[in-house]
Parts: sequence; C-alpha cells; structure tokens
Amino acid sequence: MTRRLSLFDSPFLLGFDQFERALDRAQRGSAEGYPPYNIEQVGDTLLRITIAVAGFEMSDLTVQLEQNQLVIRGKKQAEEDESRLFLHRGIATRQFQRSFILSDDIEVIGASLDNGLLNIDLRRILPETTVQTIAITNGKDSKKPHTIDVSSDKPAEKN
Repeated sequence: MTRRLSLFDSPFLLGFDQFERALDRAQRGSAEGYPPYNIEQVGDTLLRITIAVAGFEMSDLTVQLEQNQLVIRGKKQAEEDESRLFLHRGIATRQFQRSFILSDDIEVIGASLDNGLLNIDLRRILPETTVQTIAITNGKDSKKPHTIDVSSDKPAEKN
C-alpha cells in the first residue's frame, strides 16, 4: 500500500487531520463548474457568495449548513407546459449541488434571491484574544511527585 504525502505530515502539526479531510472534500467538489459563483469581501468581517441560478425559483433552491459545510442545492420542478417549443435552450436548469467548507469562525447570516442571483451572506467572528500565563516551577521541586486536581486550575502537590 502506497502512502500519500501530505502537507500535514509534519510532526509539528498535531491534530490537523480534519483540515486534510476538508481539503480533500474541497478538491473533489471544485471539479464541477455549474453553477458559476463569486465570492467577495463586502466588509471587514463580511463575505458574500453569489451563485448564478437563472431559471430557478426560491422553491427550487435549498441552502443548508451541515456541520462546517455550506451546501446549496437546486432542483427545478418539472415543467408541464408543453406549449413551449425551444429552438435553442442555453439556460441550464439542471439540478446541482455546490458545497463550500467554512471554518469554525464563519457564520451564515442569511440568503436572498435577486434577479437570478442567489446571495449568501457570511460573517467572520473575530475571536477574543486571550493570554494564558503558565507558572514556572523550581527544577528542584520537579523531582517531587505531582498530581493534578482537575476540579481547579491549580496543580495540587501530593507528598
């Protein structure tokens, strides 16, 4: 069995398995070009995904957040108007699924349909900066056995 090389194989990158899986999913999903979309930054913390969905109505579209994956699906209801005869049909209304993997600090604000464009607004949540100071103990004390009391933040010494 041949093992695939990865950017995350470094011993300094511990616990990044989910990122590797997310990159694999994104790579598989980017092969499909329909429907076309834009991603733009519309503010310091605001993003907008715009998807061209000409011919689709609101009832034909679903926008769902499945874990950290934004999934947009379109399925056109069957047209029963047989009186229409197309000489050329260039506006695609085939069903689609478009996925975007979102980081933990991105939240979906809302979605709107306007003139054949589905706009999905996102906001980046800015984390609070926290600083944690780690106590440094004397090396002579480190030879004593220690136990950690999980009910408080301070280690308890046991002699």
